[in-house]
Amino acid sequence: MDPVRNPYAPGAGQRPPELAGRGRELDVFDVVLERIARGRPERSLMLTGLRGVGKTVLLNTLRSQAIGRLWGSGKIEARPDQSLRRPVAAALHMAVRELAPRHRAPERIDAFLGVLKAFAQRAAPTGRGGTPPKVRDRWQPGIDVPASSGRGDSGDIEIDLVELLTDAAAVAGDVGTGIAVFIDEMQDLGAEDVSALCAACHELSQLGAPLIVVGAGLPHLPAVLSAAKSYSERLFRYQRIDRLDRLAADQALCAPADREQVEYEQKALDLLYEFSGGYPYFVQAYGKATWDHAPRSPITDADVRVAAPEAEAELAVGFFGSRFERATPAEREYMRAMATLSGVAEGVEGVRDDMDAAVPTAEIARSLGRRPASLSPARDALIKKGLIYSGERGTVAFTVPHFGRYLRTQPS
Repeated sequence: MDPVRNPYAPGAGQRPPELAGRGRELDVFDVVLERIARGRPERSLMLTGLRGVGKTVLLNTLRSQAIGRLWGSGKIEARPDQSLRRPVAAALHMAVRELAPRHRAPERIDAFLGVLKAFAQRAAPTGRGGTPPKVRDRWQPGIDVPASSGRGDSGDIEIDLVELLTDAAAVAGDVGTGIAVFIDEMQDLGAEDVSALCAACHELSQLGAPLIVVGAGLPHLPAVLSAAKSYSERLFRYQRIDRLDRLAADQALCAPADREQVEYEQKALDLLYEFSGGYPYFVQAYGKATWDHAPRSPITDADVRVAAPEAEAELAVGFFGSRFERATPAEREYMRAMATLSGVAEGVEGVRDDMDAAVPTAEIARSLGRRPASLSPARDALIKKGLIYSGERGTVAFTVPHFGRYLRTQPS
């Protein structure tokens, strides 16, 4: 079939042609926006899940919903080595610029921008540890008004962020709307920044202010938030984003194909679900390869079998291999031991056959003939790199679906 007409899009954060299986999450966010518009209290929202399940795509779609309701919005991607000040200031600057044309009091906008400028510049001239800030941390906001004094500039990120978000919410309230700040890879925020964000959301919730934070992160994000503030368990609405069920996976494949007058045989859909496990990124990858190899409609299970090696080769390089290459030899040894042990656990009651089981860290140490403490640096580095996570104390699991299966097929 014509590859130019191929409708599938296996890209990082790239919206698929059919956003299947996420109707509940979209409906929940619609209710959140409407409740806030009516002055009802609501919690900020946290999306959690493995890599490849479409958290970034969903985050972008929720942002589009907010924009459609004339909310101010801004989005950032957290990084382990970056303070929250610059990116959150840039996001709020964007959000308030969207609201400014509808505001009747320009001086109110200028007053907020003065606080925003003071907040953003408070990190200068030194970064963490007294070192000069990196170029990306030297934000030049292009704000003409002078920086304010006495608000948002104390140097304590928790105090300053509470004041900044409270003022931003007041600006949104003036025009009868709200502000939504979207934070991707939220588990990568520093401990101080997480604590400050929780405190700010707590204050906004108590005030009933029209500003919410929508975060997305790996499965251990709730634990990161809970470690920062004990009340975070009640502060946020958590939504776990998982693989697609069979009906949604079929819809993700068939709906775009239908628009191109192409059909799938039932056996082809059966095989595609078996290969992809219902993970959105894999659904797109196998769908794209199958389309390119199929000679005609309807697409058959034979077409899927012919195309599968190409999809797997692409995943091995771009999805799995690129992550594995980021690890040091010691970290790779740790992950290989994890993969072996998680493979042994497949088929155990309560463990899905499409995913790698969580592995006790003590078992990893035992399999490598090492003391657990000696493996802590490798484990901590892998968590920081986002390759594994600790969902429960004393266990670790891969953040990438099928990663253990991939490692078990690779030569040592």
